[in-house]
Amino acid sequence: MCFTHGEASTLGAAGIDLHRLRQAELTLAAGELGVEMVRLLEHPDGRLSEEPIDQLTSELRGAVDAATATVLLVFDEGGITGHPDHVRATEAAVAVAGESGIPVLAWALPEAVATRLNDEFETSFVGRRREEIDVVVDVDRVRQRRAIRCHASQSTENPVLSRRLELLSDREALRWLHRDDVP
Repeated sequence: MCFTHGEASTLGAAGIDLHRLRQAELTLAAGELGVEMVRLLEHPDGRLSEEPIDQLTSELRGAVDAATATVLLVFDEGGITGHPDHVRATEAAVAVAGESGIPVLAWALPEAVATRLNDEFETSFVGRRREEIDVVVDVDRVRQRRAIRCHASQSTENPVLSRRLELLSDREALRWLHRDDVP
């Protein structure tokens, strides 16, 4: 589920209706990854933090119920880069988890990767120390890169994305934000 279309982004914004384009790109990328259901909401991009948390959690609960989700995967606390929409989306997921007991895993960056990206690109990635990372998974970067290419408006001319994938190799880091029953 995505709360916004990403239409306020400056990536790939050269005279294009990003609202419609990003919807098409998300659908293509989801298909590439085998995601069966995609829910794209109409909240204004860049202003999700202004939306009432009760409204966001209600919408997320509806998506959880519709998908019979057993776990939520979100951005790490702080939104990885501090992006306010990502932070707010994670807040909504953690709130839903607290009500329902559904576990929440957060995509995180290892501290060394975040530091390299910040040094090389003057970005603001937040990294996690090794002891803060709970799960490391092997990923199919070939498939992931095909899905990324579906998001051409966000991935073309994005050296930070390419470098991040290079630094992570074929592994991604996750950490639990909420888990009542998970071993």
